Amino acid sequence: MLDVAAVHSFYGPIEALRGVSLAVEAGEIVALIGANGAGKSTLLMTLCGRPHPARGRIVFEGEDITRLPTHEIVRRGIAQAPEGRRIFPRMSVLENLQMGAMAGAPHHFAGDLDRVFGLFPVLAERRAQLGGTLSGGEQQMLAIGRALMSRPRLLLLDEPSLGLAPMVARRIFQVIRDINRLDKVTVFLVEQNAYHALKLAHRGYVMVNGMVTLTGEGAELLANPEIRAAYLEGGV
Repeated sequence: MLDVAAVHSFYGPIEALRGVSLAVEAGEIVALIGANGAGKSTLLMTLCGRPHPARGRIVFEGEDITRLPTHEIVRRGIAQAPEGRRIFPRMSVLENLQMGAMAGAPHHFAGDLDRVFGLFPVLAERRAQLGGTLSGGEQQMLAIGRALMSRPRLLLLDEPSLGLAPMVARRIFQVIRDINRLDKVTVFLVEQNAYHALKLAHRGYVMVNGMVTLTGEGAELLANPEIRAAYLEGGV
């Protein structure tokens, strides 16, 4: 579904991605783990066209999307729930979801809204409430719901459990599993909680200093002594 080949990306003079290559197959949950500053969020932003790669190629469902603008990438079936949620704080929950639906077909709106409210019933209760007044967990639910409103085939999630209470984080991970299993949405997940990310994922990649250094099945990476020492000790 997604093929990333030798991608280099820069923020100003800083080379944030240094020849990244990876693949995500349809129907998978793929996790990307690594320390802060490794380039994980930069990769997700690059997949969405901000920034465009300086070198390399990004192919989605057989089409080269390397130079497409962000709105065209979304129209082709990729949506992102970014790090920090980035909801519209002065808009209501419903208005935020309407913004997510702008890339979708209008006749699907009611059904898609019901789908999101089914995943996150608290959003239905808060539909008239301003996004900025929601709790952190509710804002994360809204960010994921807004992304789903565009009917993506590939959902990019950047640190969905960041700053959340353990019980809320577990709920978010369960929803990610349900989105993948029941709704058949492919998921590419960036997550600092390596244990839960690899436990959830079919496959995983490890990124260090802008480069992919290791890949394998989720269970395989969980059992890897180097991964455990670097990312899991004290955090399981």
